[in-house]
Amino acid sequence: MSTKNLILEDIYTFLDDKKAWNVSILDLRGITLVSDFFIIANGSNKPHLKSLNEGLLKVIKENGFNEIGRSGTIESGWMIIDVDGIMIHLFEEDCRNYYNLEELWSDAKRLEIEVKK
Repeated sequence: MSTKNLILEDIYTFLDDKKAWNVSILDLRGITLVSDFFIIANGSNKPHLKSLNEGLLKVIKENGFNEIGRSGTIESGWMIIDVDGIMIHLFEEDCRNYYNLEELWSDAKRLEIEVKK
């Protein structure tokens, strides 16, 4: 299994464990050069978004990645973590509904990942 698949699994498992909801993984390979994958998830509120963001940074570093791009703020309701071709979008519900990335990238394949036990 590739390193990218392993980190996708670890990120997905972390989000599931920490009660992020409405998690989607879009496979953008062959569609755009922006990123290989988008992981899109909702947090319940700003403190939850902050906790998800901080925890994801730890998960990513534990997987050996140090070059991590970050964008957005907790106050904006949309935070992005970019690591090795994977862009993780953390949203508050209203903000996610407004930008509707799944519709924007509707031609992307959706991936299903099984949560690690």
